[in-house]
Amino acid sequence: MASAGAGMSEREQEGCRELLELLHTDDLIALTDTVTNRLVQPDNRQEAIRAILLYSQSAEELLKRKKVFRDIIFKYLALKGIIVPPSSEKHQLINSAKEYWCKHLQNLHTGLKCEKPSIKIPEEEGKHTGGKQGDKQEGVKQEGNKHEDNKECHSLGEEFCQWFFAILNSQNPLHAKSPEDWGPQHFWDDVKLKFCYNTSEQNVEEYSGAELVSLRLLSLVKEEYLYLNPNLNSGGLKCAVSRHGLVVVAVAGTVHRNTCCLGIFEQIFGLIRCPIRENTWKIKTVHLRIVGQTALEPGTPIEKPCIKYEQQELQELALAEPHRF
Repeated sequence: MASAGAGMSEREQEGCRELLELLHTDDLIALTDTVTNRLVQPDNRQEAIRAILLYSQSAEELLKRKKVFRDIIFKYLALKGIIVPPSSEKHQLINSAKEYWCKHLQNLHTGLKCEKPSIKIPEEEGKHTGGKQGDKQEGVKQEGNKHEDNKECHSLGEEFCQWFFAILNSQNPLHAKSPEDWGPQHFWDDVKLKFCYNTSEQNVEEYSGAELVSLRLLSLVKEEYLYLNPNLNSGGLKCAVSRHGLVVVAVAGTVHRNTCCLGIFEQIFGLIRCPIRENTWKIKTVHLRIVGQTALEPGTPIEKPCIKYEQQELQELALAEPHRF
């Protein structure tokens, strides 16, 4: 008998098996009929998965099947900590899955789920080298390092926002996808939230502690049915990092309920790397500001919001004590 998934590597077989486990039983049986041309009649889910892997020529061929829905691949990637834009098309998700299987599947049991870009903490200013020429060369080197650090910091901020808003918005009952893993585990125990919202009048709420902060943010989407849509380009995302390792991520976006745009938001996060789990960041501070406006009719264009903080202001926030956010 041919080996399972003759055109697949062992890593791809393992990944496809886990992904198939996410399918509903009816879809799994229907996929078995398609792949085997109805020649195999499985008695249970495991037999169906074995048959699908056995008769699939490659991982890509399997993932392109209609019954392997786009949402299933997205959910699988999310469970593995692979952050992709929610608007990604199916072929892009397939490429992300294949890349993960090629590079990361061997780390499934290490406890490391989401790789974050490493950020070099800026060295203290004022260090000198001997002579003017040495100072000039050092200045050019530091400028290059600063540019590279800013790129890595921005990459971390973008990846964080894709992850954060995907799991938060998934808690919305009007959301088509299943809720993802939201909870206080993503925050430091002493996290602080400052929530300002302006509808008919200005309101300010403040919360402390991972449980309360997590629940208040959750209530925005789960009970008030809001959907926060971040603008991760055109000036909607800015980031900075302090020499102590605090990363400030500022993001702007629009607030929606179902098909209506209700206003705009700005959100500033303070992130600190977890010293126990490598490449893991947790939320230390959150400052959320929502400005409401008359609900727009569906299809009405709205200008993409942007962060008005300058880079220097974000640097000052990063250098400030966390309670001053």
